[in-house]
Amino acid sequence: MEELLVEAEGAQQMVCLIKPPVKKNTIPIDLKLRAVERARFAHQVAEKRRLIKQYKMERERQQKLEEEEEIKRLRKELIPKAQLMPYFDRPFVPRRSEKQPTVPREPKFCIPRHKTIKCCGCHAMT
Repeated sequence: MEELLVEAEGAQQMVCLIKPPVKKNTIPIDLKLRAVERARFAHQVAEKRRLIKQYKMERERQQKLEEEEEIKRLRKELIPKAQLMPYFDRPFVPRRSEKQPTVPREPKFCIPRHKTIKCCGCHAMT
């Protein structure tokens, strides 16, 4: 009985391994037509890449010209000018400040206990 079950399982596995027959392609493949279409597509892609490259080069050239014009304009505007000489005929007289003077404070030399450094019992000896 067990042998029949094993054989039946084996037969089912064999049936599952068999592939269905491949269907014939009903659409006729014209390789020459396909080659012509592919060549046309490749030509369009190449043309598009060439246009993109040309556009990028033109944009870079325009940007470079704009930068050069900007540099020329800045150089014309930024002509170094001499600073004015101070007037020595009117001497500078400092005025007294209107603010109140600061009040000095005594320095605190003692350190509060809560701010002292606590380490391995060194203040236990003091």
